[in-house]
Amino acid sequence: MSGAGLARLSTIYRQGALGRRPVVPADFAELERRARRVSSARAWAYVAGGAGEGRTMRRNREAFDRWAIVPRMASGAADRDLSVDLPGGRHAAPVLLAPVGAGALMGAGSDVRIARAAAATGTAYIFSNQGCTPMEECAAAMGDASRWFQLYWSKDERLVEGLIARAEAAGAGALVVTLDTTVLGWRPRDLNLGSLPFSRGQGIAQYTSDPRFREIVAGRAGRPAPKPEVTLGAVRTLLAMTRNHPGRFWGNLRSPLPRASVETFLDIYSNPGLSWEHLATLRDRTRLPVVLKGILHPDDARRAFDLGADAVVVSNHGGRQVDNAIASLDALVTVREAVGPAPTLLLDSGIRSGADVFTALALGANAVLLGRPYMYGLALAGQRGVEDVIRNVVAELDLTMALTGTPNIAAITRSLLVAA
Repeated sequence: MSGAGLARLSTIYRQGALGRRPVVPADFAELERRARRVSSARAWAYVAGGAGEGRTMRRNREAFDRWAIVPRMASGAADRDLSVDLPGGRHAAPVLLAPVGAGALMGAGSDVRIARAAAATGTAYIFSNQGCTPMEECAAAMGDASRWFQLYWSKDERLVEGLIARAEAAGAGALVVTLDTTVLGWRPRDLNLGSLPFSRGQGIAQYTSDPRFREIVAGRAGRPAPKPEVTLGAVRTLLAMTRNHPGRFWGNLRSPLPRASVETFLDIYSNPGLSWEHLATLRDRTRLPVVLKGILHPDDARRAFDLGADAVVVSNHGGRQVDNAIASLDALVTVREAVGPAPTLLLDSGIRSGADVFTALALGANAVLLGRPYMYGLALAGQRGVEDVIRNVVAELDLTMALTGTPNIAAITRSLLVAA
């Protein structure tokens, strides 16, 4: 992606000369403001909200503010190489799209639109296990473009096996196991609305498209169930379940399967007892590179690599799980010091700009995961909005590299940062 920055500037300024302004703002603050205006209260609570008092979310951003970039001059770096080697292959830039569940809250057909945007920009997309479209459909929309798959470890081991097998068949380049959501965190924005998208059948398409999950649901649907309380809200929830379930609306409305699917998902989607013993079985379960997501403590990082993990994602889940947790960027520094220079570390949580990407790389990340920004782009302009966000972030990274004298990713080192 050499020259991505100047190319992006040229595109935007040429359009400006014709009187056209970007639909997707170039700065995160305005992007967030506009996305909030077009989002429903439920959607905004789920995507923008965090755990507890929001201290972890704030800390993620404050951590970046504690570092300042020190540009170097006259490097002669007219061209830049943004590509990086990660488990599963080479990537055009050190930016991947993080898995975000229930994306349809921010726009219909969310997962397929994101998949197409990722393919159009040469960016790897990590399919969410809590997606609104089956992984096979997203893979078909991407062609040969790079994708990984996120796995939530279910209580049902056969379901775990089935999801891994489907990811392999769908051409996933790596398996990303989320460790930090064995139970849902305390999320006041959602709680104050009494809103959980999964209870309405949103974000469970990987499950309702899975043979093992359908087998579990069929057994459950045949059992007597307590009669639900009839309220206007209950009717709306039933209609939402019906619309989000595979098949025809009227057939679903008469069937117990939509409700049974939701109840089954809520019961088994994640295993509170997930342990290192479970993770040790992965090498016998998949041929894919294994990436463990949600690592914050150096000892956990060491153990992950001792078990044979190919990479870890240093992440606090975007501040959505534990309030008052360590910032992911701060954890990155200590994890990198603990594991040394060789292991592959990715950073998730708090990335908002190309300058943030540069800072994360300088502090030891091999690549980063982008989350909320591209979801806001989706809310504003669908597939094109996601593309614009990706191109803006990569362009700013490229320009920052040009202005700091770094011709490639390996040249972005801690020597280019000082404590602010």
